[in-house]
Amino acid sequence: MFKRFRRLRMNSHLRTLVRENSLSVDDFIYPLFVKSGKGFKKEIGSMPGVFQMSIDEILKECQILEDLGINSIILFGIPEVKDSIGSDALCEHGIIASAIKAIKKAYPKMFVVSDLCFCEFTDHGHCGILDMEHETVDNDATLEILAKQAVIHAKAGVDMIAPSGMMDGTIEILREALDEEGFVNLPIMSYSTKFASAYYGPFRDVAESAPSFGDRKTYQMDPANRREAIAESVEDELQGADILMVKPALAYLDIIRDVRNATSTPLAVYNVSGEYAMLKAAAKAGVIDYERVMMETMIAFKRAGADIIISYHAKEVAEILRRG
Repeated sequence: MFKRFRRLRMNSHLRTLVRENSLSVDDFIYPLFVKSGKGFKKEIGSMPGVFQMSIDEILKECQILEDLGINSIILFGIPEVKDSIGSDALCEHGIIASAIKAIKKAYPKMFVVSDLCFCEFTDHGHCGILDMEHETVDNDATLEILAKQAVIHAKAGVDMIAPSGMMDGTIEILREALDEEGFVNLPIMSYSTKFASAYYGPFRDVAESAPSFGDRKTYQMDPANRREAIAESVEDELQGADILMVKPALAYLDIIRDVRNATSTPLAVYNVSGEYAMLKAAAKAGVIDYERVMMETMIAFKRAGADIIISYHAKEVAEILRRG
């Protein structure tokens, strides 16, 4: 009887030798949410273990991350004052620029990525300047302020830019703006395939970024579309993106594989707030083995083709990997 498959599973060392995918702490980017103030740290009810923090508390968190071996973070900002064009994001003393400077001064080896968008900074919660006639975001007007935002982050010392607003032409415009200012070696990680997903709900609690009207379906992707999803990432690659991304991750494993097959550019996935919150709720209800399900989910992202995982689970994964 043919037993080749069983023979390779009978010994734990052999299973490790033939394992096709594995997790490393170096695969992960951990999201952090910085808010104005001092001594401020507030847990988000819908996302246990995730906090809004002032810059001084963010610095304490960076020490925890460094101790765990997590050396990459992505920053989201919640400013004290919001307006129609997200002015805080366009200020060199704004919350994100200030956080970048503080982190890079205290932890120069920490790789800092900045989310480039305006939904957290506008009083209407949309991702740029509004086109009220069509009740959507003005694509080209938003590109202009995205370029300004990117240069501010670059001058603050950020290590990578991650534009998330899904405006057409974003990568080309940002690459031109960064190059003109001398930041030719600053990479761009594009949210190249980002769906208009219900999985983002808890994020809008922590980032205080829920739209005050309508939704984001005029600029984020239809979850039903596969060919368009591939085309979006391929287009951003052509415009000069250094890393591509699929967001969300768990319900889009097929898209991750499709994009992986279409390009050799490094690929990130964003394991989003709703995915995190579901596992936390299931753990609280006692209906799953939380750690095993979490780790199985992470390896699924790698198996689908991801090189990088942005996840709120990153600290927990690091602790499990440390235990061996």
